[in-house]
This record gives sequence, structure tokens and C-alpha cells, in this order.
Amino acid sequence: MFITDIKKDFYEVVANQRVALLVAGDIDALCACKILQALFHCDHIQYTLVPVTGWQELGTAFLEHKEQFRYFVLINCGANVDLLEMLQPDDDSIFFICDTHRPVDVVNVYNDTQIKLLIKQDDDLAVPSYDEIFRDEDEENEDDSGNESDEGSEPSGKRRRFDEGAVERRIERQRARREWEARRKEILFDYEQYEYHGTSAAMMVFELAWVLTKDTKDMLWWAIVGLTDQWVHDKITHMKYVTDVATMQRHVSRHSHRNEDEENSLSIDCMRISFEYDLRLTLYQHWSLYESICNSCYTCCHFKLWTLNGQKKLQEYLADMGLPLKQVKQKFNSMDMSIKENLREVIEESSNKYGIKDIRIQTFGAQFGFKNRFLASDMVHAAAALLESTEKDESDTDNFIKALDSLSRSNLNRLLSGIDLAKKKLIAIQQTVASCICTNLILSQGPFLYCYLMEGTPDVKLFSKPMALSLLCKYLLKAFVHSTRNKRCKLLPLVMAAPKDVEKGTIIVVGIPPESETSDKKNFFGRAFEKAAESTGSRTLHDHFDTSVIELKTEDRIKFLDALITLLS
Repeated sequence: MFITDIKKDFYEVVANQRVALLVAGDIDALCACKILQALFHCDHIQYTLVPVTGWQELGTAFLEHKEQFRYFVLINCGANVDLLEMLQPDDDSIFFICDTHRPVDVVNVYNDTQIKLLIKQDDDLAVPSYDEIFRDEDEENEDDSGNESDEGSEPSGKRRRFDEGAVERRIERQRARREWEARRKEILFDYEQYEYHGTSAAMMVFELAWVLTKDTKDMLWWAIVGLTDQWVHDKITHMKYVTDVATMQRHVSRHSHRNEDEENSLSIDCMRISFEYDLRLTLYQHWSLYESICNSCYTCCHFKLWTLNGQKKLQEYLADMGLPLKQVKQKFNSMDMSIKENLREVIEESSNKYGIKDIRIQTFGAQFGFKNRFLASDMVHAAAALLESTEKDESDTDNFIKALDSLSRSNLNRLLSGIDLAKKKLIAIQQTVASCICTNLILSQGPFLYCYLMEGTPDVKLFSKPMALSLLCKYLLKAFVHSTRNKRCKLLPLVMAAPKDVEKGTIIVVGIPPESETSDKKNFFGRAFEKAAESTGSRTLHDHFDTSVIELKTEDRIKFLDALITLLS
């Protein structure tokens, strides 16, 4: 059931208990986890933090902890399946679920005792009403049992007449039931057909902190980073992003206002958050402007930098801004102050000339002390690179802890190492996009586009991780739409596969919706993958919390793909 009063129904319930905190592996979940940890520290609430990357790990974690814990808080996992069916918990286990995955499973919505959903009701949830999908068993059994008890006592002549009426009633009831079941199936299909994302979990938990009047600037910054993660990884619509940014902006001005009264407004280790109308150039303040333009999806796709013509156009663009190459190619921090002062305006003006609209986007920046300034998107890229790092053979849990650490102000070195990893990742994505387009690896399969990264492609290990592959998928589709002349192909979704584990012979498959400015970001591949796997008996593993990401045996790739084409045609 949905919780209406988050303070009373959630926080006060767990306040004197031990809590198991099960956190999914994405940046929004990490940020929500940081805020919740800070609140738990405030009130001395004991908790155990368990990172989970998929349904199997969630099941294992629950089995390991169900003896010691009654209360489980699930962040960004658990809402979109029937959790009680999956985990089979005891009657006294209670689950608080703060999850952005939609649609929320109907059993979770209508379970009043064990499932408590920390989910915003004003998201367009469109949950079907109780009567449309559940029937009370008592109603059905009542009539049948009534007939049987009458039969024994009545004389035989009366019984025959009575029976005719009973049979007709029973047939009528069965017909009504069949109609109801068909209607229920249809309603559930419409409801569960598309996967999409709702309000950021970090924002939900920040709202709790605000209601408890325990919100700090750090918590506010984490909430902003959680929201920015949804935008960077293309989970929410532009409209939703702008609306949520406006909400966060109100909190930012409230916090800034609070600090202005004090006599010494900024101490050295203080943190200042500001609303920015900043450039869509990834990590540009920690890189050179030139490399950022070359490796940002937005500018790279627009100039088509994988062609010679595109490279030439980029040189003209830099010349038009009047920026010397020597300045553009050195670290942003080392550029002349005179150039940096009105850089954003200069870039915006030239971008409009070259048809690059919206080069600036509403976002937030944070200043840690005097020296370190980060945009929210810098934090997202750095934490994501640490979370899915493939450099050293470290476990998922180690990477999770590192990514969690990088979000703290006290661990600047960890954050900077994340930014370096993120640069490598972006360069790898850009090079892979260029090689896929130049060698025509993107094939039109009819109802969708398809691209398979072969074993042995450079950086292929990096793309065995779901977030990195999804980001590559998004960049590749955008680049393809900019480079193809085929109008029909511009409206197609993309399915992408990459090797997951060579020894086990598995690949990872991701599907994303078509690229368009007005896209509602609803993804139908989750259901399609399930159906295609079922109909062909392909050996798949639907273990990710995002249903549009699956693992598949390499030998079954062809038949799975054929089934998907038939299904979507």
C-alpha cells in the first residue's frame, strides 16, 4: 500500500528497530542511501547495508537476514514484481519500498500489511482499481455451496424444477466470471506493458529529511545528484526533469537564505550549492574544452565528429567563437580568466548559429571550500564509473562502497579518481559509436535497429555492465539518427548486445525506446524479451531490476532475435 504520511508510517515505525537496508546498484539509489544513512546516524538507528545488483542477490540477502531483521528498506528495487510471492517471507516481515521503477506491481499496491510503498502518488501511476483485478473467493463459493445443501432435504419433484433455475444461474455466473477474467487480463496487459521511471528515490528520502527538519546541505546535494542521474541515464522525460529541478531549486534557495544571516557567511570547508544554467558538455570543468566537446554525446552527434567533414565543422565552430586552439586544448582550470568569464554566453551564441539548440541546461553546481567546484552531472559520471569499474578485478560490493564514498565531501580523492575513470569511459563510448557507425554495425531488423558488439572489440569489457551499455546504446542511437538518411530508421528503437561473460558463454542485451525530443521514455522491451525467450525456449536470465536488460546464452542469440522480430512486427 502507498504510505501517505512518510514520517509517521515509516520513520517513526523503524525508529527504535534494527533495519536491513537493501540498495540497488544505481546512482539515485546510492544518493537515497546516503541521505537515509545520515538520518539513521542522527537518531542512532541500527542498520545493516546490503548492496544488491539483481533479483537473485535480493533473494539471497533476504534469506541471510530474515532471522535477525523484521524491517527491510528496499531502495530502487522490489516495486515492479510481486515481492511476497518472490521472497515468501514470514507474516511479521515488513518491507518499505522506495523505488523509481514503474509500473508498481498491483499486489504490492493492494497489500496493506507487509508492503509499504514510499512512492509519490502524484506520478501518473494509473493503477487499476481493486475490483477490476481481484475478486473475493467467498462470493464465488457462496452460491455453489447453497445449492448442494438444499438438494438433500427437498422432495424429488421440486428438486428438478429448482435445479433448472440453479443451472441457469450457475451458467450465468460462469459466463460473467469468464468475461471478468478476460477484462482483467486486458487491463493488466495495458498496465504492465511499458516500463518507465517515477520520481527519484533520493528526492523522496530528502523529502522525509525535510519533514523531520533534519535536512542538511549535503542531503540536498545528494538529492540533486539522484535527480541528475535520472537525466544523465535518460530515465525521465525532459518535462519531468524541469519540474523536479524547480522543486530542488526552492530547497536550494531556502538553504542559501538560511546561511546568509550568519555573520561569517562562508567558512573554508563550507559547501555552497547554486542553481546553474550550464553547458551540456560532460566534465568540461575537469577536462579540456576541446576533449569535452569531442566526447559529449550532444555535440559529437551534432557535428558528426566520426567524419572528416564533422572535424572540419568543429574547427570552424571553435574559430567562430574566437577561442585559440592553444586555450581550448589545455585544462579548463588553466585557461585564461578573460576567456572563462563569459565562456557560456560565447558558446551559446555560436551554438545557435550552428543549429545546436539548448546547449545549456538547468542544473546545479556545488562549491566545496574555495578550490573544488563540481556540477551534479560530474558527480553522476564519476560515481557511475566507480560503481561499474572493470579496471581491477574487484567485487561488486567493493565498487559499491567506493562509489558511495565518492559522494562524500570528505573523500575528494576518490571522487577525482572517479572523474578520471569517467573520462576513459566516455572516450571508449565515443570511439565505439564511431566504429559502429563507420563499419555499418547497426542493422535495421524491421521493427527495431540491432547492434552486436563482437568479442574482441576494444573496451568491450566495459560494456558488459548494464549502465555503461545503456549509455552507449543511448549515444549510439542518437548518433545513428543524426547520420542516417532513412526517415523510417529514425523512428525505430534500438536493441544492443555485448559479451557478458566469455567463459560462461553469455551476452548482455539492452533495449531502448526510439530517440525523440518528445519521447515519453516508456520502454516496451521488458515484456517483449520475456515473450521472445518463452516462445523459443532461449536460456535467458531476467535478473536486472530494469526489465529491459537481460542476459542470454550466446548460442541462443539468433533464435531469440528472430522471435523478437516476429513478435514486434
